[in-house]
Amino acid sequence: MLNSVTWKIGGEAGFGIMASGTMLARTFSRAGYYVLATNEYPSRIRGGHNLVTVRIATDNFDAMNRDLHILVALNRETVDIHKQELNENALVIFDPKDGDQSAADFPKPVKLIAVPLTDLVTKFTGEPVMRNTVAIGASLALLGGPFANFETVIADQFKKKGVDVIKRNVDIARAGYDYVKQTYGSENSMNLSPATKKEDQLIVNASEAIGIGAARAGLKFAAIYPMTPINALITFLADHAKRLNIVYKQPEDEISGINMAIGASLAGVRSMVATSGGGFALMVEGLSWAGMIEVPLVIDLGMRVGPSTGMPTWSEQGELQFVIHAGHGEFPRIVLAPADAADAYALTVDAFNLADRYQVPVFVLTDKYINESQWCVPKAHMSGDVVIDRGKILADGKPRYDLSVPDGISPRSFIGQKGGYYCANSYEHDEVGHVTEKPEIRVAMSAKRLKKFEAMKKDVRTPAVFGDTEAEITFVTWGSTRGPVLEAMKLLEAVGKKTKLVHFSWIYPFPTEETMKLLSPATHLVDVEQNATGQLAALIREHTGILMKDKLLKNDGRIWFPEEIVEKVSALWK
Repeated sequence: MLNSVTWKIGGEAGFGIMASGTMLARTFSRAGYYVLATNEYPSRIRGGHNLVTVRIATDNFDAMNRDLHILVALNRETVDIHKQELNENALVIFDPKDGDQSAADFPKPVKLIAVPLTDLVTKFTGEPVMRNTVAIGASLALLGGPFANFETVIADQFKKKGVDVIKRNVDIARAGYDYVKQTYGSENSMNLSPATKKEDQLIVNASEAIGIGAARAGLKFAAIYPMTPINALITFLADHAKRLNIVYKQPEDEISGINMAIGASLAGVRSMVATSGGGFALMVEGLSWAGMIEVPLVIDLGMRVGPSTGMPTWSEQGELQFVIHAGHGEFPRIVLAPADAADAYALTVDAFNLADRYQVPVFVLTDKYINESQWCVPKAHMSGDVVIDRGKILADGKPRYDLSVPDGISPRSFIGQKGGYYCANSYEHDEVGHVTEKPEIRVAMSAKRLKKFEAMKKDVRTPAVFGDTEAEITFVTWGSTRGPVLEAMKLLEAVGKKTKLVHFSWIYPFPTEETMKLLSPATHLVDVEQNATGQLAALIREHTGILMKDKLLKNDGRIWFPEEIVEKVSALWK
């Protein structure tokens, strides 16, 4: 029996590929396993090759690995594209009606599992799209999986369509399960060891986790124009807006979206926007306005491959320097970067508090990989107490932009608040917001805003440290690269190599002193990023003078695999 199995399903868009991965992940999570599901798809309105990969394990893990134990091919193209990835003795599930397969056509020995997906769907008068349901049933049989849990997942998936639809899907899944048991009954090479996990888990992507975190942090208004990879956040907010007492608006464009959100924040409610790099480029003038009028605003920026439209359905870490320097003029902002869905939830809650506390824009900098991957998150992680800090609220009648405050944070008033009137246009202003071009007031008002950088120091977080204190190599990461590096460190430890990871989730204002303490003693630093230029490494050098000569950089849109990192690091050791 195996402690970890990686399963992949591929086929043409429109045949339930994405739903298949989610359903399998939920099935095994409910049975007590740890899971992670990732997806790949081209930027097309219709057609193209879609793919979902699910890793299932008895022990917790941090990233997808490069192993491939089971491949479900819903068309011939899937085999042609992915046969090079298969492990030795992997299983290949296919429908003979898609064409015969020969073990001789694969670079490594594999076992072919022919399942009449189409015929079984026809037998139960199902639709062709339901071949994926047969395939999941067949996969459960090969994994030694819990069919009863799959039945509950089907019931939840189709509950709005009624009991007849649920029963038909269960029957079709059972047909695939039974066919494999009867035809390949002795095949148990991919059976998973019994699960040991006890705590309840949620299966969510990072966009959904951001939605949950925002709702629990008191979000009341969101204006988001659809754009990959943050669309799951829109779905979450739109589906639950009424129950959560949230107003969600789909604006005509990103410019309108950020201006709406700023207006809502001026009115006194917590608000947010979400977009990707291209959409954020349109928001930058609004960002500067928020900086001038000192309004709290949370911005979820989901990175994808650029420049321009680039490869919009693939992942990259290319906008770190962009969000730090976006906008005209100088004004403070905060940049946070989650590593997974659990991080996304926690940092979103923090983002709303920080935005109110310092009256600045706060970025939650995500990417396509974590936004659309399905993560296993303990339910308790998202159900604990949430402290809401609204910051300084005007109560003593002082002017909105009071220059006498020592930390640069003037108490703010809301529209309609008695005695709290002020102007909030885009011009430089005096203490009540009236337009001014007097040099002394300009200098004083700019200094007041910039004082917030000093005030923020009490909240700046030290980078997290993992691994051996006597490490031969110290990895440096931010955002989603943390998981692959942590998994690579396990592989290196198994062969006697001592490693350490210094990971940044708080990026800006940059934690200069803490970074120098952590990185200066290290003898061999290795930066790992998913971009072409090493944007975090450049930021570290800018603020500390520390130069990281060794960089592992990847910008092909595909995620880092731990095995890749091990191979590249092993070359550095030679």
